[in-house]
Amino acid sequence: MIVDRIDNWERYSKSPAWKKAFDFLKQLDANSEEVETLLHPDGSLLARVMSYPTRSPKEAVLEAHRKYIDIQMAIENSEAIGWYPVSDLKSKDPYDAGKDVEFFHPPASEIARVNVYPGTFVTLFPEDAHMPQLTTDNDPVVVKKVVIKIALDLF
Repeated sequence: MIVDRIDNWERYSKSPAWKKAFDFLKQLDANSEEVETLLHPDGSLLARVMSYPTRSPKEAVLEAHRKYIDIQMAIENSEAIGWYPVSDLKSKDPYDAGKDVEFFHPPASEIARVNVYPGTFVTLFPEDAHMPQLTTDNDPVVVKKVVIKIALDLF
């Protein structure tokens, strides 16, 4: 997992896909349309802008991906993302290759939690199970965010 300010994006990869992802991220704001955008025609690099209410860990889902790396960033308001090593978890649902997702039973306690605010990004790799949509405070808010999916072989 990588957590940093968007201004530091160049420290982590020199791949053209990484640059294209951050060029896209830097142009987003609270008025950005909620839509999926193909950043590469074959779907190996795409962005999803979305909004939803944050929630408690009891209501959120724990997931991981095998084919894609996620870059997640809040555009408006904030959310927390819980992090767990996949190797420590028990599968809740079998891996769905078509959707590139596997869901897990959350352990009794969180390993780590990151609060994601506008201008901060989190990069999650296949070994990083994550539970997004969490409240940063006790009260839920509607967070607007972007998730960029980068195929592993492009990283």
